[in-house]
Amino acid sequence: MAGTPVEVHGPGMRPRRSGEHLLRVGALFLGGIAAFIGAQRLLVPKDFGAFGHYRPGALADNRDRPSAYAGHATCEGCHTDVAETKRKGRHAGPACEACHGPLAAHASDPSIKPARPDARTLCVRCHAALVGRPSRFPQIQPADHVPEGASCLDCHVAHDPALGGAR
Repeated sequence: MAGTPVEVHGPGMRPRRSGEHLLRVGALFLGGIAAFIGAQRLLVPKDFGAFGHYRPGALADNRDRPSAYAGHATCEGCHTDVAETKRKGRHAGPACEACHGPLAAHASDPSIKPARPDARTLCVRCHAALVGRPSRFPQIQPADHVPEGASCLDCHVAHDPALGGAR
């Protein structure tokens, strides 16, 4: 035992060798790595990483889920008058479900009436003035443009805001 440094920490304490604490830290580190590898094997799907940072099985998983959206063409099939108003107006671009939400249930059973969106909340998602929006895009200061208790639909038609008037 000659040449091995020994530390004594006080009365009643046993002498320690200098490297014991390093062995404990190393064992904890290796245990953490083993726990990480074990958790990774349990939690990460087998096909993850087959084509880079992508899981091919996700396509089949999503294909098996029921669709919540009906699509723009489905809405236009029944609501031709609204589609015509939209087509001529400034809201020709956004799809129906961008404002009205997923409507597959309504499309498959018209007796299921979707909730009407709150225009005061919905319109400001796109039209509240923000620095990052192009200046040519219609923007408002909601507190100044729409007084408390009023609705955008008091002055605008939702499917063509330039028409004006509640409809």
